[in-house]
Amino acid sequence: MILEVAILDVKSSQNEKFEDAFKKAQNIISSIPGYVSHQLQKCLEKEGRYILLVNWEKLEDHTEGFRKSPEYQDWKALLHHFYNPFPEVEHYSLVEL
Repeated sequence: MILEVAILDVKSSQNEKFEDAFKKAQNIISSIPGYVSHQLQKCLEKEGRYILLVNWEKLEDHTEGFRKSPEYQDWKALLHHFYNPFPEVEHYSLVEL
């Protein structure tokens, strides 16, 4: 399993609109093959900062399957205008200790 991590900085005074848009957008991402689960968490220390955690079966489910899908265009239209700056997305795999 792969964990996608995105720190989202939402433009000032847009939190409520962003959260409403995300409620719609989460239905898009959860419909993609290889999607496992997600969480959106709000930062307590920094106003307008969120972290999005998405579990995928494999990296390509996100980078190829989702990002190259027609549904991604809907995701972008709902969410991308809220970000400043645009988020950096990283992927992680579990370290077996």
